Amino acid sequence: MVNSTLHYFYDPLCGWCYAASPLLQAAAALPGLSLVLHAGGMMSDSRRQPVTPALRAYVMPHDQRIAALTGLPFGADYFEGLLRDASAVFDSTPPIAAVLAAEQLGQSGLAMLSALQRAHYQHGWQIADSTVLQQIAQQQGLDPAAFADELQRQLALADQHIQHSRDLMQQYRLQGFPSLLLEQNGQLQQVEVSPWLGQPQAFASALQGEMKSGQHAAPLCSPDGCSLPD
Repeated sequence: MVNSTLHYFYDPLCGWCYAASPLLQAAAALPGLSLVLHAGGMMSDSRRQPVTPALRAYVMPHDQRIAALTGLPFGADYFEGLLRDASAVFDSTPPIAAVLAAEQLGQSGLAMLSALQRAHYQHGWQIADSTVLQQIAQQQGLDPAAFADELQRQLALADQHIQHSRDLMQQYRLQGFPSLLLEQNGQLQQVEVSPWLGQPQAFASALQGEMKSGQHAAPLCSPDGCSLPD
């Protein structure tokens, strides 16, 4: 089998990335496939947003559609707690740094991302809060002191990581999150996400077939790409 790399462009606060999480978990289990995460900072820096009634009204239809398409749970503590908490701020940078820190400490970045998504969408936790991130890391089996130190280091490096992800997205004309690029033999092709939502095993089978075939689409993606907007 050709050794392949799946590049995953995501944001921890993107609802459609939560929708795609079972697809990525199924893909990560495929032999011969490595997964590289690229965080795009959808709500970083000037894009940080306080929780307001307008934000709640915007995300609720997306969340309801995701639940219908995938069966993924959204908790009451999220809908009626976090999305009504005027003191909360959605900031992508701290959870991105947590994913990077987990990777540096030898844990799967995807496992940390999945834990962050569950904390946010199911339990209504504020995953931009360092205390919350520390709790999630401990639940994931990471040493608290080592994680705290690495998190601070990655917070200082997160902007550089985000900019690199955005540069790649621009280079390959990726329009949003989630986006996937399959790399084989130095060539990159975009992988559809939306048709497979709610069908992780079918997605993994199709991806495995693509890996075995070694066939490639054009290296550059269409401007109309497959990513679902968030």
